[in-house]
Amino acid sequence: ADCASRFLGAVGRLWYRRPVEAARLGPLVAEAGQVAGQQKDFYAGLAVALEGMLISPQALYIVDTTGADPAHAGQRLLDPYATASRLSFFLWNSAPDDELLRAAESGELATRAGFERQVDRMLASARLERGVRAFFDDWLGFNDFDALSKDATKYPQITGAALADAREQTLRTIYDELVVRDGDYRDLYTTRRTFMSMNLAAVYGVASGPAWAPYEFAADSPRSGLLTQVSFLAAHAHPARSSVTRRGKALREVFLCQTVPQPPPNVDFSKLNDPDPSLKTARDRLKVHSTNPTCAGCHHIMDPIGLGLEHFDGGGAWRDTEGGATLDTSGELDGQAFTDARGLGQALHDHPSLPSCLVNRVYAYGTGGPVSARDRATLDAITRRFISSGYRFKPLLRDIVTDESFTHVRENAQRRHSGAIELPTLASLATENPP
Repeated sequence: ADCASRFLGAVGRLWYRRPVEAARLGPLVAEAGQVAGQQKDFYAGLAVALEGMLISPQALYIVDTTGADPAHAGQRLLDPYATASRLSFFLWNSAPDDELLRAAESGELATRAGFERQVDRMLASARLERGVRAFFDDWLGFNDFDALSKDATKYPQITGAALADAREQTLRTIYDELVVRDGDYRDLYTTRRTFMSMNLAAVYGVASGPAWAPYEFAADSPRSGLLTQVSFLAAHAHPARSSVTRRGKALREVFLCQTVPQPPPNVDFSKLNDPDPSLKTARDRLKVHSTNPTCAGCHHIMDPIGLGLEHFDGGGAWRDTEGGATLDTSGELDGQAFTDARGLGQALHDHPSLPSCLVNRVYAYGTGGPVSARDRATLDAITRRFISSGYRFKPLLRDIVTDESFTHVRENAQRRHSGAIELPTLASLATENPP
């Protein structure tokens, strides 16, 4: 019983992310002993106890346990163990390690200096890559890639393997630019640096070796930035054709945090689904939207952006023409004109809402709750510091977790997240538009 108690207590501390209370540990040890006696096998008893621990709510859910904030009457703070979990799942996308739990146990995490020491250690760890990738995987909706498919007759090179590599390419590009190079976040939309695999090389029409390798598109290449990567282009298109509207909508909602209203009911799509054969290009067909008062308002903010990406088909491959007609990819993003995808990427790079949108998304993801009007002053201050830092991502992460709002719990907030790895998707966070 003593051996089982020590073992289950040590394992439970890691699984529950806090010491196992005696009231919980005692029954586990008793259950293990009963099974061990029946089967004459100590390890069979442990197995039953471990199974019970793994399926318990304490292991499966992240529960924000709190205490009164001595510095602010009426407010509540996360306790040290909940703070450790919030830090770890945000920065590492994993449970706290032994050192972080020891900092919670010793009281170090409850002090400003001790808390910042742990934050700096975590930001310097190789495990940060897992957390950064998890955030962008969630933000960019890459979980949907598991169900994404393309018409094999139309896009034979866009296989399941190519789509998996497209997701990986973007995540590698992001981590390299933001963490390895400690670069300007905005440059993600203009950089020609990326990584290439053999599956993707066939889509991009470039040479590649058998394994992943750094790759830089030529200075005169039409490819630059995330908008011209297969992941974005293929995800926001139809199975057998491109979609100006889907791409424009995604750009506004994902990168600028601007809400595009849903189409009204009973919209007649017949002129788009069965268009006049004389209308060769998407620009010609989309004139239907501009002449229909019901559609024009929303499409005016989506279509001029999406048209900038029309040189890329529904699978993300380059094309010079559509239906035999020359493509016109000129457009404008909130007053900044462009002639092609590279110009669109630069317009997005320079857009004033781009930094505040990222801050909004990272803050909501890290704190596990929707951003509301009461967070506006905090977000404005963090955004100003983000801009002052040169739009660097690691300082942004540090700024968010060291802000006092990170360890405070909002009134009536219920933050119980299922899963030890999957945090709430950004689609579930009813964020407001940033200023």
